[in-house]
Amino acid sequence: MSREQAYALPYPFDRSGVSRGKAGFLCYEVLPDNTVAMLRDVVSQGGDRPAVADLDGESLSYAELWQRAAIVAGGLRAQGLNPGDRVMIELANGVDWVIAYLAILLARCVVVPINIRLAQPEVDYIRENSGASYSFQPGLGMPSGEPLIDDTADLEDVTGIYYTSGTTGRPKGVMISHANLLSNCENLKRDMQIEGDGFHSLCCLPLFHIAASVCQLLLSLYVGGSVLIMRTFNASEFVDELCRAEINAVVGVSSIYALMLKQADIVQRDFSHIRWGLYGGVATSPELVKRLVGLFPNALLSNTFGMTEACGNMLFLPHAQTLTDPDSVGFPSPTVEVRIDQPDLETGVGELLIRGQNVTRGYWQNEAATQEAIVDGWLHTGDLLRIDGRGLAYAVDRKKDMINRGGENVYPAEIEHVLNEHPDVDDVAVIGVPDPVMVEKVGAVVIAKPGHDVSAESIRLFAARNLADFKVPQYVLIRTVALPRNASGKVQKHLLRDDVVWGEPLF
Repeated sequence: MSREQAYALPYPFDRSGVSRGKAGFLCYEVLPDNTVAMLRDVVSQGGDRPAVADLDGESLSYAELWQRAAIVAGGLRAQGLNPGDRVMIELANGVDWVIAYLAILLARCVVVPINIRLAQPEVDYIRENSGASYSFQPGLGMPSGEPLIDDTADLEDVTGIYYTSGTTGRPKGVMISHANLLSNCENLKRDMQIEGDGFHSLCCLPLFHIAASVCQLLLSLYVGGSVLIMRTFNASEFVDELCRAEINAVVGVSSIYALMLKQADIVQRDFSHIRWGLYGGVATSPELVKRLVGLFPNALLSNTFGMTEACGNMLFLPHAQTLTDPDSVGFPSPTVEVRIDQPDLETGVGELLIRGQNVTRGYWQNEAATQEAIVDGWLHTGDLLRIDGRGLAYAVDRKKDMINRGGENVYPAEIEHVLNEHPDVDDVAVIGVPDPVMVEKVGAVVIAKPGHDVSAESIRLFAARNLADFKVPQYVLIRTVALPRNASGKVQKHLLRDDVVWGEPLF
């Protein structure tokens, strides 16, 4: 089903000024000339407004941020960097990260954000693959020179290379253009119904991830808002800062909200000033959504579903459907078209294909991966979804995580959703266990809640009461070590597959 098809629910987002461009995909008829031009306009509209601040640290207005970034951009040029050169950012969250990011844009170079948790060989690979000729690193200071503002980039010029987590091999560099950035920001502005410049958000996600650097930081600058940056996430500190009157927007993944809700005094806290709330990144249970709606009574609370290749956002659940359809990931954003590839005849589940102005045109220096992922202009996301008769999409699982149990397709996310309702379970991941007869059997790695005892047999019985027999885990491993997660909160199942030693099957 494409975005143009009729929906029982009316399409909820503003599509004015969206048309099909020469390349065949949906795009905005009018956008700023490039990201630097957009930033210049925002600064000119009110340079004294707060732009970015470190928690308990430095705070910069728009004019100050623009001036600092221009000096650093001049320093990059003085270092011999030219337009199109790649520049890595190896800094932790903070105002310095933002200055580095904007300086690279102002110098018309290409941003290469680095996950600061990577091992040195992984960083070295990205440096070699990207051909980066400079890197912002802790303790080295910022280069400085005559202020430089290069606003001559074309919309289709590459301005960022975001490396994927590499769950299926070497990380791939997703090329992000100015058009990708600006259309994504405009999509989110319309999706979230942001009006004026009163969007003031608390950033607790790592800025090297596209969800934070684009869907929060750049979005905030795009609408003339501000960002308060946490260096690292701490649940208690996160709650305290959300109570500040000047913070009115919160962006997070489900695991962050779950930790927030575990704070002893959470029900006594007042979050009535929060106007916008985003959750997403991983599966979010309807019960968690219900609690968040109660916690943020005056917020437009919405689910967003995206990936790096879509510049962070492709589907969005309007607030009106948050309680009525909490398990949905919503409708396509204004410039996004969707298809379901090879849907199952019974369930309608198939791989999500997307195209649009915010979608990458490919992977840096990896034509083979580009041709495999983008076929006839449609990006194969690797996500398994279904779309109901109203046009609402539902994420089922990752295509590569689907378990083939004797010819039956088993979706781990469905089993995880059920097992997370077990009163003693704190976290769970379901993966396939190789089997010479069945191809794969179902295995569950379970983390018990603190102070709770849980057995493999109780997990099996709970699953048997709530799932078809072929979905019940035959292998259950109870462990105390937290599940490995990436920066967006997703479980790194490839690490579990390599690490877990299963015992005997339960049946």
